[in-house]
Amino acid sequence: LGVKVHACVGGTSVREDQRILQTGVHVVVGTPGRVFDMLRRQSLRADAIKMFVLDEADEMLSRGFKDQIYDIFQLLPSKVQVGVFSATMPPEALEITRKFMNKPVRILVKRDELTLEGIKQFYVNVDKEEWKLETLCDLYETLAITQSVIFVN
Repeated sequence: LGVKVHACVGGTSVREDQRILQTGVHVVVGTPGRVFDMLRRQSLRADAIKMFVLDEADEMLSRGFKDQIYDIFQLLPSKVQVGVFSATMPPEALEITRKFMNKPVRILVKRDELTLEGIKQFYVNVDKEEWKLETLCDLYETLAITQSVIFVN
């Protein structure tokens, strides 16, 4: 597909993040602090962002990232599409939807419906980093997968 992805997380080289972002990427995944830093330095151009996703919003807010998340939203253009995902919707997460989203649509799933019929979930423990891609390729060769969501560590 040719999609360029980069992870902006603390504890890594700021200069390296800046260099990679300057070359142009399609998807940036990151921690609130580093994403805000890249926006503030204009290494990540807010005007080029089409969609902003805040995943695990309840976790991010409970871990003290509220100020950084708010700072990010202040820098985003109003036309940016925003997705906020959360296992629970505490008042702080609802406040984000009120303050920073235009006509948000809430999709609430009952706890007993979290695993939907027809959806298969797998957990694969891979011992070595270099085996991850090979294991994933094996799964795709073995299973008939038309759509998937993959979470990796």
